[in-house]
Amino acid sequence: MIELLLLLILIVGIVIGVLIYTQRSRSQKQDTPPPPPQDPFAASATTDTAGDPLAIKAGDMIDWGNERTWIRGTLRLSEGGYTWSEHFLEVEGGKRWLSVEEDPDVELALWSGRPDLSLVPQGKSIELEGVTYKLEEKGSGSYRSEGTTGLKAQGGMDYADYESDDGQLLAFERFDHGNWEVSTGQKIAAGTFTIFPGS
Repeated sequence: MIELLLLLILIVGIVIGVLIYTQRSRSQKQDTPPPPPQDPFAASATTDTAGDPLAIKAGDMIDWGNERTWIRGTLRLSEGGYTWSEHFLEVEGGKRWLSVEEDPDVELALWSGRPDLSLVPQGKSIELEGVTYKLEEKGSGSYRSEGTTGLKAQGGMDYADYESDDGQLLAFERFDHGNWEVSTGQKIAAGTFTIFPGS
């Protein structure tokens, strides 16, 4: 009889212990609420709300507000330890790209290819369509190609950059000792577009 009573007390003690443990576990889980849902396209606190232009790569989508386009390919350019990027946009009829450089602030420019022009970078200034452009810098470097650029995986390039007094841009580039390619451009602010990273 005493053995049966001891067994009953032992069983009741185990049941009470299990109930106390379960209750404590539930109250601890309720004390820490689950994290709120996160926006996968939200920029981190360390970047601009439009995204980080220095992180743009082939496959990313760019939203200009009234137009969306994809980055088809990227050139990573370097000269003597200095690096910058050119991102080719998917557009119909023509060639457009976004250049990104850090010097020391991030500088952005939107460019359009001008195959209709047969200019070469000669002299300290060039007159084009009533605008006078002055030579800013020129040099030679190397490139590395990502995605669709129309160039080899890597090679050499020459460039000459001109700018007008009112900030209009004129650039000359040639790759692997080919013909000079002429483009016109304009500086833009980082908030002009939103970057949606590709997969």
